[in-house]
Amino acid sequence: MSEALKEARAAFDADEVPVGAVIVHENRVIGRAHNQIKLLKDPTAHAEMIALTQAASYLANERLLNTTMYVTIEPCAMCAGALVLGRVKRLVYGARDPKAGAAGSVFNIANNKRLNHRIQVTGGVLEKECAGLLKEFFKKKRKSGNK
Repeated sequence: MSEALKEARAAFDADEVPVGAVIVHENRVIGRAHNQIKLLKDPTAHAEMIALTQAASYLANERLLNTTMYVTIEPCAMCAGALVLGRVKRLVYGARDPKAGAAGSVFNIANNKRLNHRIQVTGGVLEKECAGLLKEFFKKKRKSGNK
């Protein structure tokens, strides 16, 4: 999770919502990213999506079997759906997302019995650090009048 936090700090420094993600396969990071929505002017440029693309490229396979994603906030519906489609084995996240989380908070796409794959989910890892960075970012935005 510390590597995902490094990515989240890079997003913070780039004035992006500070979310970072890494994907690990056989104890090796094969994908790492932070949010780049503003930079790329792409609503799908979430940290998780970019890391998934990198990992698939590394493995030369769309199925990311036996991988673990570490991400600083609970994935949204889009990202959780992509994790399911990619057959990621395990998801570890930091802060819960009570507004858009799709690994148990608002939706449970990660473990929906109607889907053909379910992900092992562990939440709350380095939660204070992950949530603190998000709170700091949005406090700064409110203070400056930017949303």
